[in-house]
Order: sequence, then structure tokens, then C-alpha cells
Amino acid sequence: MSVLIWLHIAFAIFAIGPLTALTHAAPRAIRNKNTGLLTFIHRSTRLYALLALGVLIFGVAAGVMAGGGLLGKWNMTASMTLFIVAAVLIIIVERDLKIAVRVLTSESPDDDAKVQTGRIAAIAGVVSLIWLAILFLMVVPD
Repeated sequence: MSVLIWLHIAFAIFAIGPLTALTHAAPRAIRNKNTGLLTFIHRSTRLYALLALGVLIFGVAAGVMAGGGLLGKWNMTASMTLFIVAAVLIIIVERDLKIAVRVLTSESPDDDAKVQTGRIAAIAGVVSLIWLAILFLMVVPD
């Protein structure tokens, strides 16, 4: 079980950390019309979002190995629910990054992806707060 918890923590550090940094860097890349960087951010966001699923997978596996009673606690249920909400929001960010890359690589100067810039910045902030809430729920005493 301790290996599962270590994997859970490792995925949280090495997947969610970069994912959060990437989503916060995207609005600046859009404002600067840096399509090369934005393309990198888009691809990396997809990769780290998939890797972040390891946090949920290994967390649930550790909970099951602990007898399953751990998963029924209110803080674990709340954290898993918040994780799913964050995952849905990251899917929206990924969609907006894809649109921003397409818009900035097009020939039309009419659209500068300002809508995507604002939405990505707002959602990235909300997702960061969700990660902090989940962290709090992981260490809250029973």
C-alpha cells in the first residue's frame, strides 16, 4: 500500500505541478502571439492532464488496499469530486488552447484569441484553488 501512496504523491507533484504552471503560462503566450510556445503548452497540457489521472488512479487504489473504508470518508469523497471537476475544467482549457493555436496560426488578423485568453486565465485560477482545496482535504484530521 505504501508504494501506491508514494505513486499517488509522485503523480501529484510531477504531473499536477507542471499542469498548473502550463495553464498559467498560456495566456501570456497568447497575448504575445507566440505560436511556437503556445503549441508546446497545448501539447504539454494534454500530456500532463493524462498523467494527472494517475493521482486519482493511485489514490483510489491505495484507498481500496486500505480496506475501502478510507474512500467512504467525507474528505476523500469531496476530494475525488473536486478532482473530477478540475479534470472537466482542464478539458475546457485544452479545447481553448487548441482554438487559440488555430486562431493565431490563421491568416486572419481579426481574431487575437482574447476570449480564450480570459477564459484560460480564469479557469486556471479556479483549478489552482481546487488543487489547494484537495490538498487541504488530504491532510484534514478525521
